[in-house]
Amino acid sequence: MTVSESFYRNTIYLVIGLFVALLLINFFFRVKVLGIYQRLRRNGVQFTFGHAFDPKRLEDEVLSKYPDHSKDITDFLRYVRLSITMASILLVLIIIAGSVLMFYR
Repeated sequence: MTVSESFYRNTIYLVIGLFVALLLINFFFRVKVLGIYQRLRRNGVQFTFGHAFDPKRLEDEVLSKYPDHSKDITDFLRYVRLSITMASILLVLIIIAGSVLMFYR
């Protein structure tokens, strides 16, 4: 086996591993986020995703209105932001590894 074949095989394994990691992270955050979301909906907590990206607006309009649920609200938004960040990073890594595979094929 040449170095090129070994590199190609290892890069394919890397892409497969990153894809599996993306699926597992998606599943993990989906379970966490949906659990918190259901609790918030049952308690009548309402906010938009515009609040997620504006901390001052979130504090003024949502957390002050629902102080008993502030931990669930902040956890929910933290998990959503974290899942978006991790998915974006994994997608970029998959694209880079795929590009390397196409270039060296």
